[in-house]
Amino acid sequence: MDLYWNTNVARHPGILRAVPAGCRDALDVGCGDGLLVRKLSGLTQRVTGIDLSPDMAARARELNTEHPDVTVIEGDFLTADLPAGGFDFICSVTTIHHMDFEAALTRMRDLLRPDGTLVVVGLARDATATGWAVRIAAAPVVRVAKLVRHAHGPEGMPLADPCMSYGEVRAVARRLLPGMRYRRHMLRRYSLTWEKGPAAASGGA
Repeated sequence: MDLYWNTNVARHPGILRAVPAGCRDALDVGCGDGLLVRKLSGLTQRVTGIDLSPDMAARARELNTEHPDVTVIEGDFLTADLPAGGFDFICSVTTIHHMDFEAALTRMRDLLRPDGTLVVVGLARDATATGWAVRIAAAPVVRVAKLVRHAHGPEGMPLADPCMSYGEVRAVARRLLPGMRYRRHMLRRYSLTWEKGPAAASGGA
């Protein structure tokens, strides 16, 4: 199903492993051309993808015409008409830095059902000597991986530089998502994983 590979697609297997058993409704925030949406459709009853880009949303619809369980919405995730507590699984790959981080993470949290799972893969900037050391050490690995796998992706994907540091991302996420798991990955990504749990159903931080 991988029509192409890049450092975003590299995180898909981990995201798919996090889908809870018996998942009914999944949401992909910033779905792009819908590659991850198509993968999710085999693990859940219904999948919704949302993307602000008209071109990306149209492409995702075109590529998912054979998947009746998939719905693609063109719109702003922060204001779109989505059901509160309507999803068992929510994921987002390198999209949240295009939005207000705290507002986006809060909305994802509130859209989850009790016992739902959230996985966010994102970009951040290096703001410490340790962070830069990690980035420099990983650079050859990233370069080789991209060359070997012929890294590329769909044309027309919107790009933006992250404004938050890894430390800022981790601090805000820990405040909004108590008990969340944070990891920094080799291929210049971080991931946040959080299970809502029955006690968090009220949406309180």
